[in-house]
Amino acid sequence: MKTVNSTSLLIGALAGVTAALLSLGANTQSSFAIVLYAGSALPILIAGLGWGNLAAIAAVVVAGLTGSVLVSPYFALLILVITLIPAAWLSHLANLARPASELGGPENAMAWYPLSDILTQLALLVTIGMIVVGVIVGYDQSMSDRMVDLVLQALKAQEPLYDPDATAIAQFKAVFSVALPLIQGAVWMLMLFAAYYIATRVTQIARNNLRPREDMPSTLRMHRYAIFAFLGGLLLCFVGGTIGALGALVCGTFGAGFLLSGFAVFHFRTRGKSWRLPVLWIGYLSVVLFTIPALFFLLSGLMDTRRAIALSPTGKTTETKDT
Repeated sequence: MKTVNSTSLLIGALAGVTAALLSLGANTQSSFAIVLYAGSALPILIAGLGWGNLAAIAAVVVAGLTGSVLVSPYFALLILVITLIPAAWLSHLANLARPASELGGPENAMAWYPLSDILTQLALLVTIGMIVVGVIVGYDQSMSDRMVDLVLQALKAQEPLYDPDATAIAQFKAVFSVALPLIQGAVWMLMLFAAYYIATRVTQIARNNLRPREDMPSTLRMHRYAIFAFLGGLLLCFVGGTIGALGALVCGTFGAGFLLSGFAVFHFRTRGKSWRLPVLWIGYLSVVLFTIPALFFLLSGLMDTRRAIALSPTGKTTETKDT
């Protein structure tokens, strides 16, 4: 690990200011708002992955104070809960390591915190963050219904002949109350993991990474117990109301984790094949264009929940091996 000094605090402070400004830019109702919000996690992750926990903590504190001063304490609380604290915690987990001999591994090697556990904890953090935000803004069934009414009013303004009956409106509201938290949780989970992936690559290119590079296609999995959370959320979706929205959120966040795991399995099983590149492109495009093929990758992630531990030689930052 690197020596803790004033450089870590300075890097953390700069990362915190950058994260706050990115969040502030997203607060201007830009069409790229969600990208800027997720991008605000990037400076925190780079600081934590490259300079350790002190830099990450300093970044979170400075970002919170900056957001509170420039906008409001309410705004600062929101970005802390949904973006900055999860990013700092991810960097902390990624830097955890212990001698491999303590786990029955080889001597003179370090065992790093499993990526499967990191991905599972990210799903849990996103779920908790979304629940906190929902409590703060007062999200409930009536808010979801009002959003549907606004959409219907906009449709009627564009097409005066559009006049759905009460039954169709009720069904649409029921579906929307489940789809909204599910999609929000899944998208935010994917965005934060993308920020984590980019941060790991940035620190590796800069040769400032604390965690050695690992083979994600073979290690990116969800913890086996996460299956119960996903299935529990799926069952709660059918309850309806606030409980149903909560279940949809859990289903979305943990489902996104299994989706990422399924993509990793896809990469791993096509490795070394001559037709690998076109098949990968077809797989990703099919998910983006049609959505339904995502179920295939989701099932692949659910069926492969092995827990790989990355190993690296002591004192070196080379390519890791899996056990």
